[in-house]
Amino acid sequence: MSSTLYICSNCDAQFPKWQGRCQECGAWGSLHLANPDPKKSKKDSGIVAADTISLNNLPTASLSRIKTGISELDRVLGNGLVPGSLILLGGDPGIGKSTLALQLAESLPEKVLYVSGEESAQQIKLRLERLKLSGKSIDFLAEENVEIINKTALKVKPQLIIIDSIQTVYTTDAEQEAGSITQVKACCVKFLELAKKENITIVLVGHVTKEGVVAGPRMLEHLVDVVLYLEGDQYHEFRLLRGVKNRFGSTNEVGLFEMQEKGLVQVENPSEVFLNVRSNSSGSCITAVLEGKRVFLVEVQALVSKTFFGYPVRKSSGFDNNRLQMLVAVLTKRAKLPLGTQDIHVNIVGGLKIKEPSADLAICLAIISAFYDKVLPKNLMAIGEVGLGGEIRSVSRLTDRVKEAKKLGFNNLIAAPQVKDIKDAIQIIHSK
Repeated sequence: MSSTLYICSNCDAQFPKWQGRCQECGAWGSLHLANPDPKKSKKDSGIVAADTISLNNLPTASLSRIKTGISELDRVLGNGLVPGSLILLGGDPGIGKSTLALQLAESLPEKVLYVSGEESAQQIKLRLERLKLSGKSIDFLAEENVEIINKTALKVKPQLIIIDSIQTVYTTDAEQEAGSITQVKACCVKFLELAKKENITIVLVGHVTKEGVVAGPRMLEHLVDVVLYLEGDQYHEFRLLRGVKNRFGSTNEVGLFEMQEKGLVQVENPSEVFLNVRSNSSGSCITAVLEGKRVFLVEVQALVSKTFFGYPVRKSSGFDNNRLQMLVAVLTKRAKLPLGTQDIHVNIVGGLKIKEPSADLAICLAIISAFYDKVLPKNLMAIGEVGLGGEIRSVSRLTDRVKEAKKLGFNNLIAAPQVKDIKDAIQIIHSK
């Protein structure tokens, strides 16, 4: 049996013989002969058993975190940066990752090494001037070779290293081109070794598409200590920083920023910001949604108009379109609303994307309000999940949601068990 192995440089797929095209990813001319791994040996002579450590006898370690001065970022990190940690900051291109990285570098009092394989020193300086940052503690390095970067880090000894971005760097230990899955993994392992040995915090900036597969940021999640994703629509001003993985804290925290001319500005009271300019027309309803441990009050808008061409349209922005189809079917079947000849559009104000079902009732009430062209009371808020039978179910942390709503004057609550089904909600609306 032949031990020859060919590996695709694009997707790491393995084949027993060479072929012109990879059957997994479809790349042409990407298969190469794998080199035998010198670390793997059939003989175990010379290998000595290692000494174990009793965890019970170890003293309790106290992590001395580094405060960044950006409270929304510290919240997501778990109250600051942990020395020697490897952090992956991902997000769509143009969402503000480099801006947040520069603001992080500016906020630290000690030296920061900013490495970029995409921009020159003059371009970074222009960005600093645009963001009104001094860059006094930032040392810039335009380099793509990981070995040179690590040698420079040992010489400079910074408190923090920012790699912008992980897709542009390469190591000579891998033969593939920069940005391939093999190169990204190999570079990440070398940065992980540097962070742990020298106790230096390293932030890797990684680009992610809608599928989350390009250039391998998803492949790095098991290697790094912390995974942060900056979410939001680049055409809206709000950005949500979400912790997907955190070995040193909770992943239930989120940070909210507003993109302005001077960079990402922290939003300390998100509910008040989202409701700053509220519509006074029909089809508007307020609900409370959870993002991590935080409660956001957002406005749900609906527009219902008569269908003039063929099949009625159901479209949504910031809400799952399939769930919108289900809610419209429930209103048609259970509430007897003639929506079969109506186009329905739903929008979540502010560019926020709602994933939890607690906004079902608010969306239904917004559609009902738009259908009857009746404005809902300004102090009304709806919270609840709507089932296929038209029943309204309770949601988690209802007390916290109500408490946040009362701060902004929303005292009129429609939720379970006050209302049992969608028909009761319609009657309450008509009575107001």
